Amino acid sequence: MAAADWERAAMAVVVEAIEKQEKDESRRKGWRRRRDVVEEVPEHLLPRVAIVGRPNVGKSALFNRLVGRNIAIVHDEPGVTRDRLYARALWEDRQFLLTDTGGLMDAPNAAAASAAGAAGAAGAATDGADGAGAARRKGGRGGRAGRGSASGTALLALAKADGVAVIGGGGRLANERAAKEAEVAGLPELIGRQAAAAVEEADAIIMVVDGQAGATAADVEIAQWLRRRHVASSKPVFLAVNKCESPTKGLLQTAEFWSLGLTPMAVSALSGTGTGDLLDELLKALPFPEESASPSSLSTITGGDSAAPAQLGRVALAIVGRPNVGKSSIVNALLGEERTIVSPVSGTTRDAIDSKFTGPDGQEYTLIDTAGVRRRAAVAAAGSKAESLSVNRALRAVRRADVVGLVVDAMLCVTEQDLRLAEQIEKEGKACVLIVNKWDTVPDKDATSTVSYTEDVRQKLRSMPWAPLVFTSATTGQRVAKILEAARFAAQQRAKRLTTATLNQVVGEAVSFQLLPGGGKGNKRGKIYYSTQAATNPPTFVFFVNDAKLFGQQYRRYMENQLRENIDFEGTPIRLLWRSKRRTRPVGSEGEGTGEAGTGGRSGGERGKGVESGGEKGRGRGGRGGRGGRGGRGGRGSGSKSGRATSG
Repeated sequence: MAAADWERAAMAVVVEAIEKQEKDESRRKGWRRRRDVVEEVPEHLLPRVAIVGRPNVGKSALFNRLVGRNIAIVHDEPGVTRDRLYARALWEDRQFLLTDTGGLMDAPNAAAASAAGAAGAAGAATDGADGAGAARRKGGRGGRAGRGSASGTALLALAKADGVAVIGGGGRLANERAAKEAEVAGLPELIGRQAAAAVEEADAIIMVVDGQAGATAADVEIAQWLRRRHVASSKPVFLAVNKCESPTKGLLQTAEFWSLGLTPMAVSALSGTGTGDLLDELLKALPFPEESASPSSLSTITGGDSAAPAQLGRVALAIVGRPNVGKSSIVNALLGEERTIVSPVSGTTRDAIDSKFTGPDGQEYTLIDTAGVRRRAAVAAAGSKAESLSVNRALRAVRRADVVGLVVDAMLCVTEQDLRLAEQIEKEGKACVLIVNKWDTVPDKDATSTVSYTEDVRQKLRSMPWAPLVFTSATTGQRVAKILEAARFAAQQRAKRLTTATLNQVVGEAVSFQLLPGGGKGNKRGKIYYSTQAATNPPTFVFFVNDAKLFGQQYRRYMENQLRENIDFEGTPIRLLWRSKRRTRPVGSEGEGTGEAGTGGRSGGERGKGVESGGEKGRGRGGRGGRGGRGGRGGRGSGSKSGRATSG
């Protein structure tokens, strides 16, 4: 073929790729516009898709691209993602649940496979025996997570120690020490177990490889495992060759991966190239609900959702705190399963992990497990970009939560960092439950231990006297259920609305108990005209008074305490806004003065001119003149030095 023919063929390929990319982008923009229009199908009825692959091939970037939101942390560092991340995706009016997983290095040996099978059987017994655990986690999925687990959750990741990023100080020695700690704590094995659980519960699998690095031994072993375990069982597996930004080099990059025994598809999580074709093929293979069942009818099949109180809705509960205080252990204890990785390595959790489930009382919750938040100076000194992103995600989780569970280590009590987090929660206006974890480790406890500990916590957390305390132990399950009870009550208090009559009655009684403040010129005393509730979440009250400056912080705290004593509001902050009454002018009397000392007429139609004894001149119109001499009545007059005027 001539050179001109080769050039024309190459240009045709480029034009076709560009047109396809523009088509995918237009379809994606349409999907973003329709995302708020399409009615959501309950998650337990959605087909599931798991994204797997070795570390640092772009799984999280592809996950964010397919769901259309920046959910997973993306950083050029192996091992950033550790837990399973779930998010709802939509393509061509079809919804499915996408799962991001941690990096896998190779397939396990026989001993590891048998251990994974035992863990899978335990998971099946927990989630699939009678569907109770799955109903709590997914709102009635009925044990689907345990499907196939008894035959062996075979992909237990044996990640290399240097492939797992652990929060630590900068430098090669610090990174090596952190990697050894992760290996000793079994963190690579736990990451692989989470990824294997996502693969087992999925209806389809997307294996991601690096198109620029080529096929590696780890890619070959993972592909062999997927073909042996899942392709044979009619579970579709798609091979996405990532980092194929160039349309001309995409075909050459994918050619090498035919040896894996799967059909490669060139995609780019960075630019979105090829993701439309991947989603089209994915939709053809997924088992969607029946076409005859509309989304509105599917939303009623929730397996116990009707028991949840309609007036409250789903409660978002974020679990936050310093590193290594037991946040992930609390989440696992509440869910009744190993949803997140728990290890003694500080900074194990990276992403903000959402888990939806239904409580024993029928209330729906969204549990948000977050990364440990250290002091800003400590994060900066560590030099870890992943930790900085993790802290960002944790603070964002606080903003989108209804109730925040602030976890405190019982042995260390309240620290300065806990105080900063409490102030941030109060500033955001979120309801809060103080969780004192590891209560079983406190020695020499007696009947008065909780009382003295509560006094100590109240003394240190003075900004949160309204937050309830729950003493728990996540490892033993002691009083873990009380966290949900306290969170539900706090959410109800945060959404409470009072009538104006009830509010003014409480305010009137508070005023009768304590004299209104006074001061200022002429010993002016404050006066409350009326009050009303302006908003909820958090409750916000507006007090209309004669002068807001007369009401100092002491009286405002007194009024807040009276509202809490008479109406409760336990577990939530409240806002009190004080508004001064606007001074109104009589109709028809408008005045203005000029000069150092002005004079004016007494009504809107009078006009005068006068001269002060000091020789200063002033002029005014209307009833508000300056402090100068007296003006004439009935027209224009001139005054003598004494300030008297004669009528014109």
